[in-house]
Order: sequence, then structure tokens, then C-alpha cells
Amino acid sequence: MKKYAQLLIGLAVSAFFIYLALPGLHLPTVLEALRTAEYWWLIPGIAIYIVGLWFRTWRWQITLKPLKQVALVTLFPMVCIGYFGNNVLPFRAGEFLRSYILKRKEGVDISSSLATVIVERVVDGLVMIMFVFLALPVAPLPPAYRNAVIGMTVSFLVATIVFIFMASRPHLVEQFYMIVSKAVLPERIRPRIDGFYLKFMLGLRALASPSDVIMIFFISILIWLTETVKYWFVMHALDFSVSFIVLMLMNGLVNLATTLPAAPGYIGTFDTPGIATLASFGVDPSVAASYTFTLHAALWIPVTLLGAYYFWREHLRLSDVEVARQQVEHAADARLEADALRLTPSELDALAAASRPKGHE
Repeated sequence: MKKYAQLLIGLAVSAFFIYLALPGLHLPTVLEALRTAEYWWLIPGIAIYIVGLWFRTWRWQITLKPLKQVALVTLFPMVCIGYFGNNVLPFRAGEFLRSYILKRKEGVDISSSLATVIVERVVDGLVMIMFVFLALPVAPLPPAYRNAVIGMTVSFLVATIVFIFMASRPHLVEQFYMIVSKAVLPERIRPRIDGFYLKFMLGLRALASPSDVIMIFFISILIWLTETVKYWFVMHALDFSVSFIVLMLMNGLVNLATTLPAAPGYIGTFDTPGIATLASFGVDPSVAASYTFTLHAALWIPVTLLGAYYFWREHLRLSDVEVARQQVEHAADARLEADALRLTPSELDALAAASRPKGHE
């Protein structure tokens, strides 16, 4: 029931965003802009986006380094499968899928690798906010998004500070966690929460290294700059022009909006903020809609097809998403067994490493 509720909430949010966009659009103008677009501009746009996917793979490799050194060529298909899952399945299932495949191929615990995914999302949010604030002197923020951006800025900054503190002061965090968990958590569920906490802390280890933190932020900036370049290429397919800094602002706003729950593929939450941003800089809303729909398709289709190919090549099924969720729970139960044996976290990690599968499970 919880999953169905989450799905319904996502669909409702997407429907609401679409409802906000529709009144200002003139359908014949939208269709004419799409008919006369020069779609060959999408070719360099897609090429630069693939470069961005390799940057994303490089960043994941760095965040995973404290857990295991994994080759880029091994991680790249997993990243693509993750985007495929996020684009076609509800609940952002792609994150579970890529962590599940990493566990199956490299033996890296799912809970720990999911923590690295959360780190990526927080860093992405900070870079998006940076794009927005860098653009403000030249491209003022549309009033409708001012309060939302302020709220997200505070949230992402707090999350980053907390994660870096947790990674750099694990013993202090553990003491605090033990006090709180004993006072708040019921005994019957505490072992499961303890297991998740310990493995989540393992996933944050990359943030304990200042050099790794700098590299993660640097690569994240490269990722989103390459995506903005794709925005620029796709813009040339349509009959309008805005500055690169306006596209940076648009990139920041639409991707902040996609952090909201939505239908698979970020329907509505991507499109409506993009149309509104361009319209606030004098672009006809119908032309802005044609551009945003084209851009959304150019972002969605290539990586989804690539991810689908890798999904097929790995002999995966949609049921593997639920298997991944169950494995997270099973990993937590392993901590319960360790607690009964009075193994320390370091001893348990050594035991897990010794029993780690060498190839496919």
C-alpha cells in the first residue's frame, strides 16, 4: 500500500505541473515549432551528454573507492541501467538496480553503495544551486521559484555539512547514534536500523578525504556544464536564442524540481519549470514548450535505450528491483546475527570481505 501511495503521489505531482503549463500554450504554435525544428543539432547534444555519463561514472568510482576500487568500464553500464530504471520505473528504482548489479558483480554491499548514491544527489543539488546563484546577476530568478530555491539551498547545504561531519567524525557520530537509538528505537527493530546505519556510514567514507571531496565537486561541475552544453545545442534546433547563463539557470531550476516525487521520467516536473524559466526571459511560451519537450526527449531517449541494452545484456528482469530491496533488508539482518555473536563492526566487515563472491552470484 505504501508503494501504491508513493506512485499515486508522483502521478499527482506530475499532473499538477502539467496543469500549470497547459493554459499558456498554443498547440498549433507548439506543433509548428516541432515540425520546423532542425533536429540534426541533437547529434552533438547527445554526444556531449554521453561524455557527461562518463563523468558521472568517474564520480561514482571515487565515492566507491573506500569500499572497493572498480574499473570505469565496469561501472558505466551500471550507471546507464540506473538511468533506465529511473526513467521507466516508479520509486527511482534505478538506484536500487545499479547498487544491486554492483553487489552481484563486485560484492559491494547494497546499503553502502546506496549511501554513495545519496551523496551524489546531495552534491548535484548543491551544484544546481550554484548554477542558479551564478546566473542571478545576469538572469534574475523567476519570482515563482524564489522561495523554493531558498528552501532547497538550506536543505542541501545542511545535508552536505552533516554528511561531511559524519564521515570525518565517525566515532563521535556512533556515540551519538547509540545514545539516541537506545532511547528511541524499540528493541525488535533496532538491530535492523543498526545494520543500515553501519553500512550507510561505510558509504560516506569518501567524504572523509578532502581531496576526494574536492574531486567529487569538481567532477559534478563538469557533469552539469556538459549537460548545459547539450541545452545549448538543442536550443539551436528551435527558432529562439537565450544566453548560456540563462540555460544554466534553467538547468539548475528544472533539475531541482525533479527532486520532487513524480511519474517515471520526471514528466511535468522537468517541463513546466523549463517553460516558465524561458518565458520569463521573453521566449514565447509555446516555443519554450517545443524546446523543453525536445530537450526532455533528447535527455530521456538515448540513455534509456542505452540502459535498456545493458539491462538486457546483464540478463536482468524487472523483478530484480524487488530482489534488490529484499537484499537491503537481508544485509541488515546479517547485522543482527553479528550482534548475537558479539562481533564488532570491523570484524563483521572483515568477515563479509572474506565471504564476498568473486563473480556473479
